[in-house]
Amino acid sequence: MNTQPVHLAVYDTLADWEPGHATAHLARAGYRIRTVGPAREPVTSIGGLRIQPDLALADVRPEDSSLLILPGADLWDTNDDLAPFARKAREFLDAGVPVAAICGGTAGLAREGLLDDRDHTSAVSFYLAATGYAGGDRYIDTDAVTDGNLVTAGPTEPVAFAREIFRLLGVYEGELLDAWYRLFHDSDAEAYAVLAKAGAA
Repeated sequence: MNTQPVHLAVYDTLADWEPGHATAHLARAGYRIRTVGPAREPVTSIGGLRIQPDLALADVRPEDSSLLILPGADLWDTNDDLAPFARKAREFLDAGVPVAAICGGTAGLAREGLLDDRDHTSAVSFYLAATGYAGGDRYIDTDAVTDGNLVTAGPTEPVAFAREIFRLLGVYEGELLDAWYRLFHDSDAEAYAVLAKAGAA
């Protein structure tokens, strides 16, 4: 396992529910989760949670990370304040370090041109089309998509988003990954038994 931390982007209007499955189970798997804000000042999520970032965005380097997670936020669609996070995602992808974006984070990547040549998904195709990006023919209408080192998902798919992150990082694989998804997406009691047997529940 890569011992580098996972970096979770945090900013005002952050959609609280989107990265939770991923970060909780990555932490249980031994990854350290570091929050990254525009600066070190506290931010407030859409649910009113106040978060003190561990790091400012300018201080994050791809070589010090296993993954950058970009959750959705109202700010992705109201101004350019979060554009630096999309530019940081470009740095990560250029360095071969994974990026995972969900909801508004996908729109930020689209505006940065990072979805023009990669398979991807989001909330709906016309949401990304409104960004003016050139990747509409690579849009896939499904719960989550992984293309190389990039994971994308829509706002209603935090479990599928986490599933793709786990697959990409090798946290769960094969039967265990399938069982994890069935447990948290479908409340499948038999899936819990599979995870418990493997010591992963």
